Amino acid sequence: MAAQTPRRSLPRRVAARAVGHVLVFVARFITAVRADWRGVEPVARQRVYYANHVSNADMPMIWACLPAHIRRRTRPVAAADYWLKTPLRAFVGPEVFNCVLVDRRREERTEDPMEAILAALDEGSSLIIFPEGNRNMGDEPLLPFRAGLYNIGKARPDVDLVPAWIANLNEIMPKGEVIPLPLICTVTFGAPVRVAEGENRGNFLARAAAALVALRPEPPDTAP
Repeated sequence: MAAQTPRRSLPRRVAARAVGHVLVFVARFITAVRADWRGVEPVARQRVYYANHVSNADMPMIWACLPAHIRRRTRPVAAADYWLKTPLRAFVGPEVFNCVLVDRRREERTEDPMEAILAALDEGSSLIIFPEGNRNMGDEPLLPFRAGLYNIGKARPDVDLVPAWIANLNEIMPKGEVIPLPLICTVTFGAPVRVAEGENRGNFLARAAAALVALRPEPPDTAP
């Protein structure tokens, strides 16, 4: 059986909501994060936002730049082994961000992570996912996508899969740094993609990745 959203006491819900407001304020104050709705409108439609992954701050940045009426119904998909590691993370991840927690440890997990993801969609939530799985620390714009995005598109074909490119976040929060550097962060949302009838996994993932990379800003001209 897929994991269900746990019931929380009223004081914890109030505390989680307050912390969420603080995190949105801090994210916007430090990074001036803004959304560029290039291919879709910011409307309350069920979607899976899939994004590039370069920093631990990726998920909070997308979450923070969503309008409040969308953010309330949008749940990031995140690693249980990371967000349950400490009491603070166990509060922020499941209760503030309302994450859909999945176990990345293949040898230890007892449930298919896709069950929890599809259950969240069936409850009416939108999702934020990172198809690369791991943070991209190399020079290529994206790591190869894992199968999850394709599996979601096949299982729930009516849900829009929306690419979201996060720009500048690796400069704001370089690996190993604790204090963010002040720099404008932009999240660009593109046109939805869907799995075409008869389309195989490799072709779809290549097309979805290309749609995401197409949103990447052009590098600044450094010529004298």
